[in-house]
Amino acid sequence: MSTPLCAPLSSYQCRLFFFLSVATFFEGYDFLALAQILPNIRADFGLSPSLTGVLVGTINVGTVLAYLLVRLADRWGRRRVMSITIGGYTLCSALTAAAVGPLSFGLAQLLARVFLIAEWAVAMVYAAEEFPADRRGMVIGVIQGCAGLGGVICSAIVPLLLKTPLGWRTVYLVGAIPLVLMVVARRSLRETARFAARREEPPRGFAAIWSTPFRGRLVRVALCWFSVYICSNTAITFWKEFALSERGWTDQQVGSAVAMAALVAMPLSFVAGKLIDAIGRRAGAVLLCLVLSSSTVAAYLLHGRAALTVALIGAIFTASAILVVFNAITAELFPTELRADAFAWANNLLGRIGYVVAPLAVGAAAERIGWGPAVASTAVGPLLALTIVLASFPETTGRELEETAVV
Repeated sequence: MSTPLCAPLSSYQCRLFFFLSVATFFEGYDFLALAQILPNIRADFGLSPSLTGVLVGTINVGTVLAYLLVRLADRWGRRRVMSITIGGYTLCSALTAAAVGPLSFGLAQLLARVFLIAEWAVAMVYAAEEFPADRRGMVIGVIQGCAGLGGVICSAIVPLLLKTPLGWRTVYLVGAIPLVLMVVARRSLRETARFAARREEPPRGFAAIWSTPFRGRLVRVALCWFSVYICSNTAITFWKEFALSERGWTDQQVGSAVAMAALVAMPLSFVAGKLIDAIGRRAGAVLLCLVLSSSTVAAYLLHGRAALTVALIGAIFTASAILVVFNAITAELFPTELRADAFAWANNLLGRIGYVVAPLAVGAAAERIGWGPAVASTAVGPLLALTIVLASFPETTGRELEETAVV
């Protein structure tokens, strides 16, 4: 039975909303932390641009390996996997601060990404299964918007933390401290009602989803994630490198621009969910894919501080907001018994390959043609994703999961 329009959230849903929002905050914090400290890491460890791309690509392998945790949410339950990810990320963030070279730094951050991205993915499954259909996009949007808030906080404090005796290590120590509270708060978390109501089923094999009628849909969703990630990841990660080396900006100028861009982009990210609830998933994909593509080109090819900062606002906003659209689409197009597995396959195991290979390709290309042209070329990705959405996905806005998850 459909949830009444604008029915108030229960007290537990409100607490869950807050918990998931705080958990997702650290995805944005960690993402912009690496982008902010990358030149410092490169200087400390003596890395060339191509080796910098290898380091980032290696770290991003963790986003693929997160598949192993995310798919377990269909077997162990959403609550258990969420608890594991919070504790694991807390430990790995502290280990990153203790890194003594590029190998230990890369390994600690790779493991951190495993737990962090699994936490983010399970948070989106929670949001899809526990909140009313008419506000599902809004909830997913606000939770994703909190990742933008994490980026704002990170961009604001990193210039100050870099001046401390521990330098960039302080960024990860500061990020780990609040997570201890999340380890305690997770005790009030319940299993989702939809998962709890499932009849007990025998565990499915690694490739079981490929024998279901959803395999074609899974391929198309995975291609969307791959195409989006080759752009959204590199557009933010390498912007500081670009501004310092090709536009002659100072660390302070870059920090101010990133902080301002993130601050303006944050409220826009929070309304992305309400936007796709109002205009639909397909129309939202049109708007956000076009803005991400054009902003990425502008952020890496324009000159002048004002123009570049405005372009960076668009890139930071859409790098976060576009995930709202594809989080909603992925969660809504698969049934409860396959939802976490489908998310793991489409986003983590297949889609995140773009997250890994794009930095490698961009780092290698930057040595020949510069950061600007190298990153700007990835703007084709969102356009490919948009083509797939318009050609093959139905509109799912405002419909119950039991309706949308039908082939």
